[in-house]
Amino acid sequence: MLFSKRLPLSSLILLCHTLRHNLSAGLSLARVFRQQADRGPLPVRPIAARIGTKLEKGNDLESALQAEEQFFPPLFVSMATVGEESGSLPEVFTELEKFYSLQQRLKRQFISQITWPVLSLTLAVTILTLLIFIIGFLPPLPTTGKPFDPLGFGLYGPEGAVIFLTLVFLFLLLLAGTYYGAKHLIRQKGAVDEFLLRIPVLGPTLRSFALTRFCISLRLTTETGMPITRAVDLSLRATDNDAFVAASETVRDALSEGEELTAALRKARLFPIDFENILATAEESGRISQVLQHQAQYYEEESARRLTILTRVTGWGVYLIMAIILVFLIIRMWLNVLSTAYQA
Repeated sequence: MLFSKRLPLSSLILLCHTLRHNLSAGLSLARVFRQQADRGPLPVRPIAARIGTKLEKGNDLESALQAEEQFFPPLFVSMATVGEESGSLPEVFTELEKFYSLQQRLKRQFISQITWPVLSLTLAVTILTLLIFIIGFLPPLPTTGKPFDPLGFGLYGPEGAVIFLTLVFLFLLLLAGTYYGAKHLIRQKGAVDEFLLRIPVLGPTLRSFALTRFCISLRLTTETGMPITRAVDLSLRATDNDAFVAASETVRDALSEGEELTAALRKARLFPIDFENILATAEESGRISQVLQHQAQYYEEESARRLTILTRVTGWGVYLIMAIILVFLIIRMWLNVLSTAYQA
């Protein structure tokens, strides 16, 4: 996330891998973190050094991680705490490694599929900038005494190219600022992501990602014996979707009042009906863990499929925008050529 202090996924995966391997071999937590402080990924080293110092002084892993919680996802801190209490840290870090590896794989898939449309748009902007730049060096027209301006916007030469690039940059900055402001300055942050979930193509993709993370997190947390209210709260936060995070209080209150898991999740109004029905059947049969694992695999495949659809739609959207811009510019150039010929 932009401006976030959290460790990158690659560092988290390597940290989980090292922890589960060395702890399984019998090394102490303090020694493992000391090793990471010396030989771990660069972003991890200063954090591991501070955690290792606290562990050597007799502090438990929970308090050491909570002092560094700005660098770790909530699920990592909570699962590591539960693993320490239950004596199953190697198993916990094995599952966390799989979880973050999945997130990294889906992220890379999105980047690889969106790269070509973004490059196409960048190329179009570059060509227009060069066109504006070159026009400024053409001989001025005898009728106006100014360079020929086929676009009709008064943009030509180096100054015009700089103005054009500035306008493009400000437009992109406005889009990013609008999203960031709506997401972080509006009191109800979940309202923005809830709105995005309703957008065709984009919404189902975001929901599939969130449900994949939710199913994996809920399976991990329930298998460790964590209280169901805490497990569901962590799992909703692990979705990295503010619409699901905002619903955690409603779901937690329903569970505290004695309602079943499916009934509590239904109050969030974010989960598909099919998922609720499957989960209800799993509750009745006592097979929640197995069903959640199956659902996680299903939504992982669904995320990949919908991500492909989203990137294709995005790509065609970029090409459509480029085509509209080119048609508009061709018409403008044609009208300006006719106007110049008429004046001559």
